[in-house]
Amino acid sequence: MTAFTVALVLVVSAAGLLRWRRPAWYWLTFGVVLAALRVAFRYASVMDACGLTVPPSRWRLALARVANRPVPESRAPRILRLRPTRTGLVLRLKLRPGQDAFDVSAATDRLRHSFGMYGVTSRELRSGVVELRMTGYDVLQRVQMPANVDRAPMRIPVALREDGAIHYRDYRTVPHGLTLGATESGKSVYQRNLVAGLAAQDVALVGIDCKQGVELFPLARRFSALADNPDTALELLEALVTHMQDVYQLIRAQQRISVNVPDAEIAADIWDLPADMRPVSVVVLVDEVAELALFATKDEEKRRDRIITALVRLAQLGRASGIYLEICGQRFGSELGKGITMLRAQLTGRTAHRVNDEASANMAFGDIAPDAVLAAIQIPTETPGIAVTGDSSGGWARIRAPHTSLRQAVNICNRHADRTPDLPALAAFRPAVAPLPSARLPLSKTAPATA
Repeated sequence: MTAFTVALVLVVSAAGLLRWRRPAWYWLTFGVVLAALRVAFRYASVMDACGLTVPPSRWRLALARVANRPVPESRAPRILRLRPTRTGLVLRLKLRPGQDAFDVSAATDRLRHSFGMYGVTSRELRSGVVELRMTGYDVLQRVQMPANVDRAPMRIPVALREDGAIHYRDYRTVPHGLTLGATESGKSVYQRNLVAGLAAQDVALVGIDCKQGVELFPLARRFSALADNPDTALELLEALVTHMQDVYQLIRAQQRISVNVPDAEIAADIWDLPADMRPVSVVVLVDEVAELALFATKDEEKRRDRIITALVRLAQLGRASGIYLEICGQRFGSELGKGITMLRAQLTGRTAHRVNDEASANMAFGDIAPDAVLAAIQIPTETPGIAVTGDSSGGWARIRAPHTSLRQAVNICNRHADRTPDLPALAAFRPAVAPLPSARLPLSKTAPATA
């Protein structure tokens, strides 16, 4: 009995230590079993307390009355599947007649307390089927990306969602994006994760960094074009517009419109072209958009108008030609001048780190997900990297990108420097970098040759 007591104390102590120091390990060893048992035993009572049950149908009441049996109890949604994950549980429910997915969504906070989970989110899979994703610990406190992720062209994993799922930046689904964040909010780390993910793909990276290039120029080996001041940025953007028009001419020439060709084979963008003729995709990263929109003189105002016009044209027309925008800034509001709200309307993907005012959050989410505005302004200062992301569908979620230092991002870009494509239209803006030093070291020292 003494040995059993000692073993029990050791197990409980180990579980407590893991829960404090390594919550992910605790979940995989102890938490997932305890949580599954809680859900199994408390499910009926919790659903009844949360108002997620329906009264028995008339035919069941009539059958109980005829058989002289007790009145049937109210029925909860039927569990279709209970699946454990590395961060929590996934519960798939079949709703009863008369129930709605909104009822489950409104009760997620009560379900979180009742089942003893860290967080609960719900989404409707199809008519009558709802999926509850329950997390067992704060997955955003220490972000650990899974080893196996779903990679595809122009689709990269950049962050972890609060429900434990991976947040992907899919440029073919959401061509253009806006990323906001105050100083020390984690916006630069998010941008490094984007560059590091794109560096391993066959894509041309174009950067505009008006902070004299301190953010993007260390990554220059993987960039096909870079600009570090508004004057160069204007020339680069207008060159991109010219490149976009040339790509459209290529698509027009290769559309293969004929009465003998099926409609499915007619090309309308670069992805419909044969692989050997398809132009390389271009991702344009603007590090601080406000520097492109501010002006102090008449000449700077004319330059500003041309820059914003070029950005708007790329946002409106660039998707089919394979040009995608990633606009970043600390502040993005209508006070930046005409054309800013038109540019924002074309930026489908929205990501907001901690912002200093509600107006910035409203500029990011006010027109697509008003509920996300409150979540964005409530991000605490002591948790850099946490952000709120949303799109035009109205859905939003909290995310956090894994910490990637500038040195790590530079090493990744150097490793994939051979993937950097040469675009003739942007050749004048190709950064000049020294060749990489050889990693091969001499095995022995040799004496210098003598005359």
